[in-house]
Amino acid sequence: MSDLLIGWDVGGAHLKRAVLGPDGALVSIHLAPCALWQGLDRLREAMASMPPVSGRSVVTMTGELVDLWPDRATGVIDIATELGVILGPDTRIYAGRAGFVSLSEVHLNTADIASANWHATAAALAILSGDGILADIGSTTTDLIPFAGSQLCFRGYSDAARLETGELVYTGAARTPVMALAPALPFRGRLVPLMAEYFATTADVHRLTGELPEGADLHPAADGGDKTCDASARRLLRMVGRDLGPSTMEEAKALAAAAAEVQMHRLHLALAQVLSAGGVASDAPLIGAGVGRFLVGRLAQRAGRPYLHAGLLLAGDTRLAGLAADCAPAVAVARLAFN
Repeated sequence: MSDLLIGWDVGGAHLKRAVLGPDGALVSIHLAPCALWQGLDRLREAMASMPPVSGRSVVTMTGELVDLWPDRATGVIDIATELGVILGPDTRIYAGRAGFVSLSEVHLNTADIASANWHATAAALAILSGDGILADIGSTTTDLIPFAGSQLCFRGYSDAARLETGELVYTGAARTPVMALAPALPFRGRLVPLMAEYFATTADVHRLTGELPEGADLHPAADGGDKTCDASARRLLRMVGRDLGPSTMEEAKALAAAAAEVQMHRLHLALAQVLSAGGVASDAPLIGAGVGRFLVGRLAQRAGRPYLHAGLLLAGDTRLAGLAADCAPAVAVARLAFN
């Protein structure tokens, strides 16, 4: 086996991989779509789509939450078992507050392993920066995790608890259905109720505002159609019962701007809830990670706080900083294991 250390983040929609060299330097990062809810074979396919690499693997996950399994504990065990077959018996699984565990210990630590990738990212950043608030806005969800004196200050650990504390917000930059953003949006002088249909997503919203980064939208569009401004406008207008025509593109862009503002307001309220618990200095920065980190700079402005790029802290190499921020949990879990 080589001296490489490989960090994996097995999500419900994406697979992320980061490779560290023997000296701890970040060598490579890869990201692939992984529709895990369609079957465990999707994990194998996503792994096979990446360039081959050998070394010691460490894993964090959120994929156990998909409805492929009757409960999360079963998902954790099945994913870990599958990874043991693919990556080898020495694979270690990140159990958050319990540290790294062997494959034989997974069944004893399912509650700590489940959806612990936020803990890996926050723990690594806390070591690197001391004080701050991780704001990891991914394609589907947002994590808001404060830390001070290099110690995490989270109030919830499980997804259920973190939903209550505001530390987990179910809104993201690409996969969130527009109908989940608000019950209604302004259009032609009216507050128009949105159709309760999966017609458009936040990828369409942020594509129309011009902010969606390249590579942030890896899954099929809501209608399986093109990923162009025209196609996104058509999908978004459908949410208010309208069609795209020669004169409606500007209206679609205004509708997208309103939807983006609603999403930002929700994030700002969640951040205010997290910060209201205290324990974090008023000048502690927001540290942006995830494919939706373009929203974090704006969130930091609203909160009156400095902004830091998580990738610059995690990568140690400006050329890989963007990918390191996109795949922060994979880089973080590898760094924690290396240290």
